[in-house]
Amino acid sequence: LPLVGLSQKNEGIFGKKKKPLVEISVKKSGPYLGIQRGKYTVLEIGAERQWKQVRLKNPHTHAAHLGFNYNFKYNILGYDMGYWFKTNRLGLTYGANIFMRTNFDATRIGIAPVIGYKIWLLHLQTGYHFMPRLPENFETNGFFVSLRIGIINERDVDFNWRKRKKK
Repeated sequence: LPLVGLSQKNEGIFGKKKKPLVEISVKKSGPYLGIQRGKYTVLEIGAERQWKQVRLKNPHTHAAHLGFNYNFKYNILGYDMGYWFKTNRLGLTYGANIFMRTNFDATRIGIAPVIGYKIWLLHLQTGYHFMPRLPENFETNGFFVSLRIGIINERDVDFNWRKRKKK
């Protein structure tokens, strides 16, 4: 009876983790449009690539993005490059951005840790832009909230079948 009970566990009898019969991974990419609000309102546009391993329990999603934003009122141009990951279906997203902001007289580079929530096409993030001392007339956000709508236009699904051992 104990041997039957142990064989029902995910690790098996000898403590080895059982691999699924098939591993499914999905790669998705496409553009995004967004708005960033803080002290200033900034429009965003860019592209994002997502990698997801499809599982019943705790599917992990990783993503990288590259985009630019522009503050029309104060003539501030920005470029963002970042990464985020999500540890399960309903969990938060955690990530960081490397960014550059310019008012065409001075340029600043910095990092921004972000935390957010992604559901379907919408990704809501909040974070803080850490950058060196700002010159006068450099109107850019410190704390911010960003809402992006991702449009997936390319999807690639891979099926990796596990080989069975012959007895």
